[in-house]
This record gives sequence, structure tokens and C-alpha cells, in this order.
Amino acid sequence: MAKCTAVIDIGSNSMRLAVFQKTSRFAFHILHEAKSSVRLSENAYKNGGHLQNEAMDRTANSIGEFLSIARSFGARKILCVATSALRDAPNASLFLSRIQREHNLAIKVISGEKEAYYGGMACANLLPMIQEAVSVDVGGGSSEFTLLRNGKVEQLFSLNIGTVRIKELFFDTDNITGAIAYIDEALKQLPPFHTDTLIGIGGTFRALTRALMKKEDYPLKKLHAYTTQSDSFLRFTDQIQDATPKKLRSLFIKPDRFDTIKPGSLILERIIRHLEVNTLLCSGVGVREGVFLSDLLRNAGDRFPANYNPSVRYLLDTYAHHSDHALQCAHLSKRLFESLSPFLSIDPAYKYELVIAAKLLSIGIGIRYYAYQRHSHYLAMSALDYALSHQQIALISHLLLFKKGSSSSDLLPKNSYASLLPDESTLDALGFILWLSHILLASRVNASEIEIIFEEGHLMISGDHLYLAREQIKNIVLPKRLSITLKD
Repeated sequence: MAKCTAVIDIGSNSMRLAVFQKTSRFAFHILHEAKSSVRLSENAYKNGGHLQNEAMDRTANSIGEFLSIARSFGARKILCVATSALRDAPNASLFLSRIQREHNLAIKVISGEKEAYYGGMACANLLPMIQEAVSVDVGGGSSEFTLLRNGKVEQLFSLNIGTVRIKELFFDTDNITGAIAYIDEALKQLPPFHTDTLIGIGGTFRALTRALMKKEDYPLKKLHAYTTQSDSFLRFTDQIQDATPKKLRSLFIKPDRFDTIKPGSLILERIIRHLEVNTLLCSGVGVREGVFLSDLLRNAGDRFPANYNPSVRYLLDTYAHHSDHALQCAHLSKRLFESLSPFLSIDPAYKYELVIAAKLLSIGIGIRYYAYQRHSHYLAMSALDYALSHQQIALISHLLLFKKGSSSSDLLPKNSYASLLPDESTLDALGFILWLSHILLASRVNASEIEIIFEEGHLMISGDHLYLAREQIKNIVLPKRLSITLKD
């Protein structure tokens, strides 16, 4: 696979570009994104689905500039897919041949089921594991539904309900009752999914979620994996439906969404009520990431290896070149956790976050050694995007902060992400284990050389290279009722 790959997704409303760069076999990050509101299907639904010349001109011009961007990054592979507007248009071949002639680009027009697969597969790989959920991608011309179970795609559906389609057929004539009837009739084609969780994909869901996060002053600036309850979301969509343009601004809706946000929010409202879901999860990934992952994972069954996290691997590939100290810390942290967690009353599930934090302990050194803990914290908070919940991201990132003589809960920034973290005793216990591992490995020895024995509140640690650790351990805050002895 080419190290740098560009993906172009031509939708009915917007066209998007993402440039992906691999850092190792399965790890990657996004180098660049671009969006153009080409409105390819504008006035098409009023004209038998035929694409209009002005819309095709806008799209062709944007494609040319997207290709220029891709070439500037040295992309050797360009994957371009098109969805509802082109698969519905009787004159699609006219546009496809024009793009081939003018830009030497072959556009792959994908079916609604394939579109649903790409979006669902991206969610299955890049969101936290969910036992069962249905992903819903509301686009300009259609909406795609994917049933996910245990990280696998199980069922695919595509319905002709999209923001631009509903706008032109109903909202432009103020026929809201007709729009509701049309949407509800289309939803009858879906089988009962029997799931409590809906994953929202696409520009409309992201726009509403972003606005809701701002309205609620949410502590993390991360859209991907944001979770809310359906009643809160539906109250917000009700406000959207009744809002004037001035009110839409005050609800944090951007002006370029004003003409499609109401039909889009109506579609989502009817879907949520029809499916009777309670939990809504926002996906920052969709068709583009699905196209890229299908290429990246084509020999791995379209799934990452077990326990593999591409964001963690990207950070290690990019910033952890100096030594294997962090990996040794991860091994030692795991052993200490297993010995101490019952005594410290820590939920065994937190071992996962602790080990990731240990692996990322030293990434800040790749920026600057001095105050590297703050740099590690910032990098983790910024770049841990995939397959982790916001609670996990906040905990992993916070554990990377360290200050001599301070417990982990002492270091919480004011008005920040504290609401996403576990209770203070758990936070302090995890921070203690992580930094004890770091201190015990001060001489950069192998973790296997350190012996741990824990009995009745006393931790006996022995090894051949603990002189530096003995000096530094006085700076760590011990949990109550725990004592430590270091023995050479």
C-alpha cells in the first residue's frame, strides 16, 4: 500500500478529501482534510434526478483542486467514490466521462449497501467496542444503516431519505407534514434492530453534535466518540426546527448549514424515534475512513488485530524513538497493578488505560525533555482519537502529568475534564503505580530484573540497580496504609 493515500468522497451535498499517511503497518494519521459544499444534487430531485450543469461545474472544479492538494503531499494512490447523487442520476455517465477526460480520475460509484458498509466498518474499527449498535449516516440524498455486533458488520440498508432530497421535495414548499410522512414510510423498510445504541455518521449529525457540545460546555474538544442521550438530542432538534436564522447562530449552527440543518434534524428525529434508541454516539469517521481502511486492512479481513490501537501506535511511531523505557514501564505497571489493585480497591478494568499511559509515558521527550510530562499529556489528549472513549482518553492523558510531591488528583486543571475521570482515590492509585514504575526503572534496566513481593500492605521491591530509585522514591505520594522497602 502507498505510504500516503488520498480519499475523495463525492456526496450529494458535500465533497470531502482526506490525505492519510501510514507510520507503520497499520498505524496512520490524517495529514490534511478539505471540504467543498459542491451541492452536486442541487435541483436534481426537482428534475427527475438529472444533475444540473452548474452543480457539475462546481464539482469538477473542486475535484481539480482536491487532486492538486493530494499531489502536493506526494499521494501515490487516490481513491475516489461517489454516492447517492451519481448513482441516482440518469446523466451520471456524462459527468463521469468529463472527470475522466479533464482530470484522468476514475470515480467509483458505490451502491447504498457498499456506502453503508464503509461507514459501519470504519465505526467498528475506530470507535470504542460496542456489543451492539446501528450506525446511521444521513447524507444529502440517502441514509445508510449498518447493524454492528461485537465489532462486525452484520446487516446493511440504504433508504432514499437525505437532507437535500427532503429539502427540495418538501421543505422548499413548506410541506413539513409531507416530509414526515415520506420519511416514516421509508423507515418501514427497516427490520427491528433491537439495539439501544445509535452511532451517528455524516455532516448533519456531526453539526448537531458539535453545536450541542458547545451549548453544554462539554470539557473535551473531541467530536469522535462523544456520547449523549436521545432525550437531550431530541430536545435540541426541536429547538432547531423552530429556530430562525438568528436563533440558529445562537445554537452554534454554522451559516453554510442553515438550509439543510432543518430537514437533516427532522430525518434524525424520525429515525431515533423509529428505532427507539436511548444512547447516541457520534462518529467522526465515515465513508472516507472506510474506503481507506478497506485498502489498509484488505489482507486482514477489514479488521485491526486484537488489542491493536492505531492512535497509540501512531504516537509511538512518531515520538518514541529514544529508548524502550516506556515499554518496560508498561510491563512493570501491569505487574504492580495485578499485585496492588485489590489492596488499593481499583477496578481491574483500569489496567488497560494504565498500560497505555505507561507506553506513552515518554512521548513528550520527542518534543522537549524539560517538562516532557506536559508535552506527553498534550500529545495524548490531542492525538488519541480512535477506539477509546472520552473517559479513557481523559484518564490516559491525565496520568501522564507528574509533579514531585503531588498526587494525581492535585494536578487537575481547573474547569477541565475532571468530570470524565474516576474518583480521586482511583486516580491517585493509578498515578502512583505509573510513577512508581517509572522511578524503579530510573537506571533504564529491564523490568524483568525487578522482583515484586506484596504482603499485608507492604511492598518489597528488589533488584540490582535501585540506587537512583531509592533517591527518587521520596518524591512520590504513597497511598494510605501502604509501605515500600527497596532492597538491592
